Parts: sequence; structure tokens; C-alpha cells
Amino acid sequence: MKTKLKDNKIFRIIVIPICIILCFIGQFIPETNGLSSEAFGVIFIFLGVLILWLTIGIDWPSLLCLFALGFINSIGFNKVISSSLGSSTFAFLLFTFICTYSLSKTSLIKRVSINFINLKLAKKNGYLFIFSFLLITLFLGLFISPTVLFIILLPILNEILELLNINKSDKIAKILMLGLGFSVSISSGMTPIAHVFPVLAMNAAGIDISSFKYMAIAIPSGLIIFILMYFVLILLIRPNFNNVDFSKVNELKNNLTKYDKKEIVILIIFISVLLLWILPSLFEFIYLPIYEIFNKFGTVMPPLLGTILLCVIRINDEPLIKTENAFKNGVPWGSLIMCAATLALGEAIKNNDIGLISFFENTLGPTLIHLPSFVLLIIFVVWPAIQTNLSSNMVTASLVSTVASTILLSSVTTLSFETVIVIIGMLSSFAFATPPSMPHIAIISASESASTKDCLIYGSIVMLISIIISLIISYPLGLLIF
Repeated sequence: MKTKLKDNKIFRIIVIPICIILCFIGQFIPETNGLSSEAFGVIFIFLGVLILWLTIGIDWPSLLCLFALGFINSIGFNKVISSSLGSSTFAFLLFTFICTYSLSKTSLIKRVSINFINLKLAKKNGYLFIFSFLLITLFLGLFISPTVLFIILLPILNEILELLNINKSDKIAKILMLGLGFSVSISSGMTPIAHVFPVLAMNAAGIDISSFKYMAIAIPSGLIIFILMYFVLILLIRPNFNNVDFSKVNELKNNLTKYDKKEIVILIIFISVLLLWILPSLFEFIYLPIYEIFNKFGTVMPPLLGTILLCVIRINDEPLIKTENAFKNGVPWGSLIMCAATLALGEAIKNNDIGLISFFENTLGPTLIHLPSFVLLIIFVVWPAIQTNLSSNMVTASLVSTVASTILLSSVTTLSFETVIVIIGMLSSFAFATPPSMPHIAIISASESASTKDCLIYGSIVMLISIIISLIISYPLGLLIF
């Protein structure tokens, strides 16, 4: 449905002009019930761009958002640019994508995957083989962006099916295909490393949560959801492993080339970047002075250093990565520009001169006082889980976090604000059920191994599991951490 709307010329002719008008007309509305003209301007920009994001695309509508915000007197173009394209978050994502691009251009990911599924335990029986394949997918997904990882692993899966003489319409193939896609989605919500959705959620809420604290909640939650997902696929699809010799996957090793210096150096650089992200947070609890020193560097320094090293270090008179190739092929610019737009929108919403926060405090506060905290928690868990399975992950992360921060910060609820935002960021990544939710889910839906109906049925079950785990595991974990 979403693709048809994008391609419908009549729809575009009607919707685009209306949304553009919305982006510029709001600030001319007179102050009403304590809501200033500029507040109307920001609200109308948000609505106009949101409609475009959901129906047209995320690239130029995001630029339109930045352009329209520049005409709000209390903001101006300089503040818009500095809070979006010039922000540390934008730089963090940009350099992180370049670092992960370098990793994807080597055979490291393929090598790790093939060696893992060749472990003795993995070849014991079909159940352990499937679990091993999905587990290594989950592990690699902690550091690699979801679409890139899926595109890398899909040919490996097809090789496995061919080697084991498994028909693509077989139940084993269905489990492997669905499990591959679901595992990629789960892993993309477990860390903020090379994953834009958790970062977008935190930015939209206007808070900075360390990678360590985020992962302390999301990794245990993701692991539980992953294990339950595996049993759902195995128990409901019920594969038959008769006449399948899993030892044949040994042949995949024949196509692997030997490690070269370039791969080793790239791996060392990437691991160093990860350690610079994670280890300093540990010193907050061990030795505070070291934490304070590293904390001054922020999150941008590690991937920036990694990018510099990747461009400067040469092997066989060739740089590890060429800057122009990395910027052209390794950076999802549409996602980055949308991130910039949500950053600018978040700053506009928090702007005291515009007064949106104070308006919500005065209007929503009295109502929310009487609303139980657990009801609010359920709302902000169920909402992103459902929306991300029907529409864009980035829109979900930005929209739900913006609303959550506005409501929770303007109420007297006892909910842990940071924990709720972590959960929203995590759930915004958990797309399983419909083709518009994520590109790799669309690919699975059109494959020979699984259909749109399969994704909807099993993806909806996994979505329900993620909601339950978020309520009974993720939130209590957050209370211990924050």
C-alpha cells in the first residue's frame, strides 16, 4: 500500500502541496489558548513533514523540515543548521557508518558466519544448526547496520540451502529465512552502534544515554526475545530434518580466502572503536577520574579516529578505504538527513521562547496526574511496537520519543524517563511483520521461502513477545540502571 501511494501521481499532486503549505502556514495563526504563533508553526511543520515521511519518503521532506524551521523567528537558519547537520549526533552516525562500511567490504563477516556454523555443536542436528546460524546473525548485527548485514548474509543462506539440497519452499528454508530477517531486526535494537533508530529516539527525547547503559537494558531483552523467537519458529513451523546432512556445510570453507593484512588492520581498528565506546562507561563505576577524562571526548571521537586511521593507513600502497567510496556507498544519506531533521525538530519543541513544553505542562499535566504510571508505560511500549511494524522505523523512533518526552517531562508520573526512551528506541528497531517496516522484511516477503502472510503471522507473534518482554524485563532492568 505504501509503495502504491508513493507511485500514485494524483496522490502526490494533492498531498505534496498541502504538506508544503502546512509547513509554512502555522506561524501565521494568532496565539490561541496559550499556544503561541511560533508554537503553531512548529506543530504544523511537524504534521506536514510527518505526512510526507509516511507517504512520500524521508529524504527531501527532511530537508523541507530544516528549511521551514529556519523561518521560525526564535530559531533561524543558523540554529537549525547547528542543531542538526552540525550536531555531534550527526557526526557520530556519519563516522560510524564509514567504520562499519570498511568492515563490510572485507570477507570478515562471511568468514565469521561460515566458521561459526561449522562448529561441531552446530552440525549435530538441524535444531542446533538453525540456532547457530541465527545466533551468529544476532551477534554480527550488534555492530552492523541491518540492511547491510542482511544483504551480506542472504547469499550465504542461499549457498547453505543449495549445498544441503534444501528446497527454498521447504519448512527449513522458511525458518532460516524468517529467522534471518527477525534476528537482524532484533540485533539492530540491541545496541546504538551503527544503528540509527535508538540514536534517533534519544535525540528526539533530548537526552544522552551512554552506550553501556543502553546495552545493559537492550542486550538482555533482545537475547530473551531472540530465544523465544527461535522456539516460536521451530514449534509452529515444525521442520523435518530427515535426509539432510548438515556436515556438507564444510564445503563453504573451500571458497574462503586466507586472512590478509588489510582485513586484520581493519578488524583491529573497528574493535578499538568499540572499546573506546564501551570501556569508559565501565570506569564510571570503577574509577571516576578516568571516566571523566574519556567522557569529555564524547561519542564522536572513537568513530572519527577510526575513520582517520582507515583513510590514512595504506596496505600495498592502497588506503584501507577510499574516502569518496565510503561517503558514496557506505553512508545512508536519507537516514542521516532525517536524523538531522528530527534533531532540529526536537530543539524547536524544547525551545523556551516557543513555549510548547510549558503549554503541555499546563494543559496535559492535570490530566496525567490521574493517569496511572503503568498505563502510560503500556502506551509507550505498545505504540512503537505496532507502528514500527506498519511504517518507517525512523518515523516511529522520532514521533513516539518526541511525544513521550513532551508528556512525561510535563507530568508528575513516576516512570523512569530514560528507561522509556531506551525501550522506544529498541522497539522502533523490532520490525518483523509487514514489507513497509524494513527493506529486508520486504525482501523476505517476496522470496520463495516466505510470504507476506508468513511475515505477518510470525512477525506479529514476535512483536507481541517483544511487548511483553519490554514490560516485564526491560523496564525493571532500567529501574536498576537509572
